[in-house]
Amino acid sequence: MAPLPPPAPPKSFPYDHLFKLLMIGDAGVGKSSMLLRFTDDSFDDHIQSTIGVDFKVKHLDVMDKRIKLTVWDTAGQERFRTLTSSYYRGAQGVVMVYDVTRRDSFENLEQWLKEVMLYSPNNGEGVVKLLVGNKIDLERKVPREEAEAWARSQGMLFLEASAKTKTGIKQCFMEVVHKILEDPELLVNTVPGRPKIQIRAPPRRNNGDNDDDDDGGFCC
Repeated sequence: MAPLPPPAPPKSFPYDHLFKLLMIGDAGVGKSSMLLRFTDDSFDDHIQSTIGVDFKVKHLDVMDKRIKLTVWDTAGQERFRTLTSSYYRGAQGVVMVYDVTRRDSFENLEQWLKEVMLYSPNNGEGVVKLLVGNKIDLERKVPREEAEAWARSQGMLFLEASAKTKTGIKQCFMEVVHKILEDPELLVNTVPGRPKIQIRAPPRRNNGDNDDDDDGGFCC
């Protein structure tokens, strides 16, 4: 019997890397509108709030690489929070969104960041983090300087945008994609057809917990 042919090399896939981004933030800040503008170049004033989680796919050619970008749009309502912890697994980037016209959505970022630190590898250091102030076409209540300073203090990238006018929308997503491409540790599990390598955070034994959801590893 003739030997079986070897597995097809990664180049047989229609893309070189599969990226996963997560969008988080309060309900109504415009996460879904930003994603719709980026993937479909459209805007809907009456778009419905996300229930649970939704995602869209965008194919990109960046730095001579074919990228399949999956963007997960999570619900901001408290009653859906238990659904989203598992969606952090395998993500290389997190886009945190607030509404520049709503002070409360900016103040709640501390809580969202705690979630990123809890569910992302290496206490949140194992993902690219971008803070986006959306709705800059409206009268702002959060100064750019204040938000930028907070983002910098947390080791995050910062941009402002408007889904309605599409100002800055493409830049938001492309900034994260470029940062992932520049990080070999983030790229290690994005090549299709290759076994996943589990990367664990240093063990934390101060609380005695043994929670599989907080193992700090990549999968998916």
